[in-house]
Amino acid sequence: MKNPCDVDLREVEIGYGAVRVLEKLDLKVAASEFVVLLGPSGCGKSTLLNAIAGLVEIQAGQVWIGGRNVTWDEPKDRGIAMVFQSYALYPRMTARGNMSFGLKVAGLPRAEIVRRVEQVAQMLKITELLDRKPSELSGGQRQRVAIGRALVREVGIYLFDEPLSNLDAQLRVELRVEIKRLHQRLKATMIYVTHDQIEALTLADRIAVMKDRIIQQLGAPQEIYQRPANRFVASFVGSPSMNFVAGRLRLDAGGPLFTANDLKLPLQGYEFSSAPTDGVDVELGIRPEHIEVAASGRALLIEMVEPMGSDLLAWSRLGGAPISLLLPAESRSRTGDSVAVTISPSKVSLFDRTSGRRL
Repeated sequence: MKNPCDVDLREVEIGYGAVRVLEKLDLKVAASEFVVLLGPSGCGKSTLLNAIAGLVEIQAGQVWIGGRNVTWDEPKDRGIAMVFQSYALYPRMTARGNMSFGLKVAGLPRAEIVRRVEQVAQMLKITELLDRKPSELSGGQRQRVAIGRALVREVGIYLFDEPLSNLDAQLRVELRVEIKRLHQRLKATMIYVTHDQIEALTLADRIAVMKDRIIQQLGAPQEIYQRPANRFVASFVGSPSMNFVAGRLRLDAGGPLFTANDLKLPLQGYEFSSAPTDGVDVELGIRPEHIEVAASGRALLIEMVEPMGSDLLAWSRLGGAPISLLLPAESRSRTGDSVAVTISPSKVSLFDRTSGRRL
């Protein structure tokens, strides 16, 4: 395999007429790193991936790959391989033909083509499928062939554009594991687009959360999950999603305090990004798994219970807002029951209600 390359995007701007898709976007991906572009539909993540590949033209900025400015290079000259959401397999060719076609066009010797196809097929466990056509393959098998077609090119960077979105839940899990194993084995640079935050959290070395034409936060999965930079990131990442309670930040002799209706939560142990201000309208964010059931604590009335296999998702109200919390599957709690809970200030997030930024 070719040595992995780094990617450096410098103030990239892309637009279509008056519509701006990306604005002054900077992103550095280290060699051998697995970076996931995560965000809702229309946030510009696929457009950004296509800009790296050279499939869309940028209006401003630069794209550097492996220390070389490739902003105006053709896709074939950038040293990349891409896996598409739609598989994009030639229907009249076998799996072997699809995987080898690009190598034949590039003029590689037949022996080298055979070696690469056999090696990648063995890696992806599709050796017995090489003589079948796409119509004879399942969705998961087709996607493996599409990934194999990219891998045989032996390039410095692999780009994935929502490759698992057309598959059922079980196949997504299986191929997600395969992609992670491939990265660990190849040590290749991989940039992966998805709207599925579970895929992002499980695959990435770093996640770039995108919205409104920019990257809202770039960081390791645990950083994104535990210290979201703003309310959007907090709400988008995590399943079940984070709870939000609107209230105010108070400063008294005992220290900072979050208040909302009858709720008063001391915030000793919370790490503020800057000095707190008294009377600011804020939202408190708390993930369902961080609301801990205890022998004593604040009593919550359970309004509804959703069985989730390994857990129960219980719904209640806190500070006048609907919230969810996770209970053990063996819990006997039912609708109408009361549970005592505690909330650790170190596990919550505070967001300015006007700007949405983390406090």
